[in-house]
Amino acid sequence: MSSVAFPVVLLVVYKAVLGAQVYKATGIDSIYGLVPMCAVLAGMFGALGSAVGIPMERASGLLSRMWVLPIHRASAIAGRLIAEAARALVGTILVTAVGTTMGLRFAHGWITALAYILVPPLVVVGFTALVMTLAIRANGRAIVTYLAAGATSLVFVSSGATPVALFPDWARPFVRLQPMSPPIEVMRALAHDGPLLLPLALTFLWVVALIAVFLPLAVRGYRVAAQSCA
Repeated sequence: MSSVAFPVVLLVVYKAVLGAQVYKATGIDSIYGLVPMCAVLAGMFGALGSAVGIPMERASGLLSRMWVLPIHRASAIAGRLIAEAARALVGTILVTAVGTTMGLRFAHGWITALAYILVPPLVVVGFTALVMTLAIRANGRAIVTYLAAGATSLVFVSSGATPVALFPDWARPFVRLQPMSPPIEVMRALAHDGPLLLPLALTFLWVVALIAVFLPLAVRGYRVAAQSCA
């Protein structure tokens, strides 16, 4: 629950502090960017929080014991991916529920709400592949700490808290293309208005790239860690 509590508090604080200013500048309620931002952040925090246990599993020999059990060797990684996607889905539902009490509405009907809550779990699957790859290393706990700082920084310079149009001209391409902004824009379009196809394509591109690059590395890292502790 702690991975959801902070994003919910952040949602309330940002809405109270910046809501009026964003509406005055854009004419759009800031809640349509803040809820997606906090939902994605909740999913990422969940993945980072659970990753802390990976170095402990390695040190305790649990990975080695699982490696020799008569189960598919990809089951540990697949199970973690499914668990993080499920956690992100629950977190998104909770954050969205809080958002509806603060003015979030689905202008295109509740069918789009179903697609809306599936975006953060999709993002988290790709992010979890990255997290597992780094956490399984011998110095994984320290690396995950740095990753958490970097990922949180990307969230705060995304289009969730501040619309892209309000960033300096030189920063806008980075804000639009960095991995946190496209899913936020997809969710904004599903709930309210805005471009959908390009942010959706960028979201899938980031997720596929993260999985394609880091999932094989995570599998290799698990194998090396299990065999080194055997």
